[in-house]
Amino acid sequence: MNWPVYREAKELFSMVMNLVKKLPSQYRYDLGNQVIRSSFSIILNIAEGSGKSSDKEMNRFINISLGSVNETLAALDVMKDNKFINQNDFDSAYSKLESISKQLGGFKKKLKES
Repeated sequence: MNWPVYREAKELFSMVMNLVKKLPSQYRYDLGNQVIRSSFSIILNIAEGSGKSSDKEMNRFINISLGSVNETLAALDVMKDNKFINQNDFDSAYSKLESISKQLGGFKKKLKES
């Protein structure tokens, strides 16, 4: 897949994997696993939606991806508030999530217009 949003979602996933490594070991399984799964869900739903034959089906997967964007953001926010990641790490991930969200929103708008 050659969509910029897909590439950025993969970059975000790599960022998340590196941030999870910074978690204290007692939080890696619960919190770490959750943020890994939500960021991976963004990638998978973009990919699955891209292969759908109808705009309605594709829109459904874009919505799921957007939900996973918000879930990932919430997990990272909790990690920042608990000082598991620093502000710079959070800001980098936030910027990537914001870009992904805007691109997915653009897809939704185009689907609505067609």
